[in-house]
Amino acid sequence: MQVLKGSHHMGRLEHVLTGDQAGADRERVTEAIERLELVYCEMQPGDGMFFHCNLLHRSDQNRSDQPRWSLICCYNAARNDPYKDAQHPRYTPLEKVDDDAIKRVGIKRFEDDASDVSWLTPEKDNTASSLNTKTN
Repeated sequence: MQVLKGSHHMGRLEHVLTGDQAGADRERVTEAIERLELVYCEMQPGDGMFFHCNLLHRSDQNRSDQPRWSLICCYNAARNDPYKDAQHPRYTPLEKVDDDAIKRVGIKRFEDDASDVSWLTPEKDNTASSLNTKTN
């Protein structure tokens, strides 16, 4: 992973399509490359990296025979609900439920199904008892 150190202070960069991929406006990126330090963030398998949403970042093509995966999580405050429908979803309040709600839903869902749902009841789940045996 490569980042342009301090580029998050440049403000919000608009993303534009280049072919099938969206990316930051090339003119502003080119100017940032000329002015800011390029930092290589070498990481090990399983490492995580957190950075400001406006930090310019990229990675080179994966030329190894191993796949490379990324997980991108974006959070938005409920008070920042979009004013109209667009590519980003509107805020939907979450309904708080009791801790045992997964058991109630799971049992109801699988009532007519012969699937093994023993994981819904820890005392009937063999994997849970074998884990307990190993930790005692």
